[in-house]
Amino acid sequence: MNVELTHLPKRTSRPRKDGITMVMDKGLSLREAEDMIASSGDYIDFVKLGFGTSVITKNLAEKIQLYKKAGVKTYFGGTLFEAFIVRGMFDEYLAFIDKYQLEAAEVSDGSIEIDHDKKCGYISKLAKKYTVLSEVGSKEEGVIIRPAKWITMMNKELAAGSWKVIAEARESGTVGIYRSSGHAHTALVNKITTSVKQENIIWEAPQKSQQVWWIKQLGANVNLGNIAPHEALSLETLRLGLRGDTFFSFLPKELNKKV
Repeated sequence: MNVELTHLPKRTSRPRKDGITMVMDKGLSLREAEDMIASSGDYIDFVKLGFGTSVITKNLAEKIQLYKKAGVKTYFGGTLFEAFIVRGMFDEYLAFIDKYQLEAAEVSDGSIEIDHDKKCGYISKLAKKYTVLSEVGSKEEGVIIRPAKWITMMNKELAAGSWKVIAEARESGTVGIYRSSGHAHTALVNKITTSVKQENIIWEAPQKSQQVWWIKQLGANVNLGNIAPHEALSLETLRLGLRGDTFFSFLPKELNKKV
């Protein structure tokens, strides 16, 4: 903090169990990654190298080491995991993440169908060595998963060894937990949050309006993911009530008046 202000919500500090910010790197150059870390690295917990970008990213090892040196855990996007699985190459996937000395791994089935017991088996195997983030929900627009199924899958994956479960929304924020308009499926969210501990869920929220909605619903230390690299710092201001959208969210009522 460059100055002390009263009535700011108490934020967790790294290494965090909640209040997590996961940034999606869809192809940053090494220089862009350096700039992101320099400006907002203290507020970033995870960087996901989106979908299959790690297969073709230049200077991949250098970028991963940059993030690691900054205390940011890095992992390959779940779509890449699925690309290995659909080809029957799980062992090759393990070799690939070991090659780059990653500490985290994502397990998802948003693009292909994986028997849920098999998915949990992959989670259990990976959890012996890595921090596992598993994603629940389909990437296909219009695919509706019943709330009870969301809850069952999330709890089973947590029991299998996932550190957190990720509620799917894609980088667009228009599927999974959101309607095509970008608005949250509030009934679904309400049912999930009554049956799965909040600290165990990372809600993908690529749109600013979604970030605002989650902070107002669940507080400053809600776990949020798929944040654009240039928005990590602005997200932190939303969490602290230092931006118009959440300005009055954490102020006492006596200050919520005309001055």
